Amino acid sequence: MPKVNQTGTYKSNGGILSTIPKFIIINLGIVTILMLYFCPRCFLSWEGIKSLAPDFIFSLAITIAMSYGGNAVEDFYDKRISWIHHPAKRFLLTSGTYMSYAFIVSFSLVFMYSFVKGNFTLNNIPYKLLFEYSLMPMGIALGFMALFTTRSWLLEWRKSALEAEILRNEKLVSQYQSLKDQLNPHFLFNSLNVLSSLVYENADKSAAFIQKLSRIYRYVLEAQKEELIELEKEESFARNYLELQKIRFEESLQFSIDIENQNGYIPPLSLQLLLENAIKHNIVSQSEPLFIHIYRKDDDLWISNTFQPKSSQTEPSTGIGLNNIRMRYQLLSERNMEVIETEDEFLVKLPILELST
Repeated sequence: MPKVNQTGTYKSNGGILSTIPKFIIINLGIVTILMLYFCPRCFLSWEGIKSLAPDFIFSLAITIAMSYGGNAVEDFYDKRISWIHHPAKRFLLTSGTYMSYAFIVSFSLVFMYSFVKGNFTLNNIPYKLLFEYSLMPMGIALGFMALFTTRSWLLEWRKSALEAEILRNEKLVSQYQSLKDQLNPHFLFNSLNVLSSLVYENADKSAAFIQKLSRIYRYVLEAQKEELIELEKEESFARNYLELQKIRFEESLQFSIDIENQNGYIPPLSLQLLLENAIKHNIVSQSEPLFIHIYRKDDDLWISNTFQPKSSQTEPSTGIGLNNIRMRYQLLSERNMEVIETEDEFLVKLPILELST
């Protein structure tokens, strides 16, 4: 079964050995480039190519050993020390381990290559010269170390960034769901309060209210599942909701809805919360009727009502309303709702949003 290491890359149980063909091809390419760089003329004749064979095999052995070692060292520390949490410790241990490995392997391969070519005997080993010859493979090792270190750091940084984004999104989804969960019981609670007062006042009004409420509540249940809903549907719901309230208030409540362009989206039940607040917190009577106007200006939906606040609240406040809408906009968009209060008018501007593709 494949496993996921701390860098977020997939490795099979065989590690690098599971990609041997690709691994060898890459190293063959590296060695070929090096040979072309040091002796381009050697590739112009068959004899020149044959003369490169020993050096080619030696260079291939060096690059395979260096790249395999670099991958093994990074894989070892990926599982133990995080680049994100301990960058200095990780860099020092990675560098020290890999360069120690590179020196031992380089010196060993140079020793064997020189011995096979007959450059020295076991009775007269030129350690200083062999060390100098080992410096070039060490330079290759530095290149591989930079490559693997950069790759490892970038992969772990990317994984960390993805995890942070996932956690952030999960938190935002949870917050938004919590805000939406307020809407259903909030609507039902306030509707039942209205109904309880109507029952004692007028039985016919109560029956009409219940019939219209049942149809509207179906929309509430469906809209509650959405993050954004079409402006057209919210406009239709607002009209039905205001007609429902007119059963209770009759001519004491007047409204107009003027939305020619119904393209766009807003958070569901935003209009219901604003209309409910307007009715709850303002005087609604025959002597002082409440006027509500809903209209569109450019990319904003304006909800205006005459400002005639009650001297005292007869209905309990649930503490939802404007704050719920404001927080949902903050989670969904960079655009925020705007509230304007004057001596005669209370106005709320809701940004009309577009779905990102």
